[in-house]
Amino acid sequence: MKPLDVVRKLRREAAFEPAALDPGKETLMAAIRQEVEPRRRPSIIPQLPYQDVSAALAFLERAFGFREIPTSRLVSKEGMVGHALVVFGDGVIGIGTQGAHGAISPKSGGIESQYVSVYLDDIDAHYERALAAGARIASAPHDQRSGHRAYEALDLEGHRWRFVRPPREVPQS
Repeated sequence: MKPLDVVRKLRREAAFEPAALDPGKETLMAAIRQEVEPRRRPSIIPQLPYQDVSAALAFLERAFGFREIPTSRLVSKEGMVGHALVVFGDGVIGIGTQGAHGAISPKSGGIESQYVSVYLDDIDAHYERALAAGARIASAPHDQRSGHRAYEALDLEGHRWRFVRPPREVPQS
């Protein structure tokens, strides 16, 4: 149930019984938490290594519109961010320190070894946002024969991101 629906229900119940507000507050907070954080962790979460996790998190938010899941952040005794999860739509990606599990950043390795595809609706607006935030553009927005529209960008450490708008539905007439 969405928080607004819970509030409406609480108003109706409180009009008849004010005591209904106390357990209702807990229900409302639970509904709000579910909207802020995913209810269930996905089965597969890719992990990307970075030399500077804090800088990567700031860049991914500013340039590409990712949002960190605050409760996922792991910080060392020295205050360094070692890992966090970011969301975009219904997708989740882990951002962690390089060297963990043998993975290294393209910045250290000098080579791109993978890319991440992100599906969204407004490619051109997203491209402008990424460009303004300093993302290195690998290929400008373009239409593909498949009907997709896409562009590719590199983040501050060289990870390749492919942003794609699926083909638009053409109404049957």
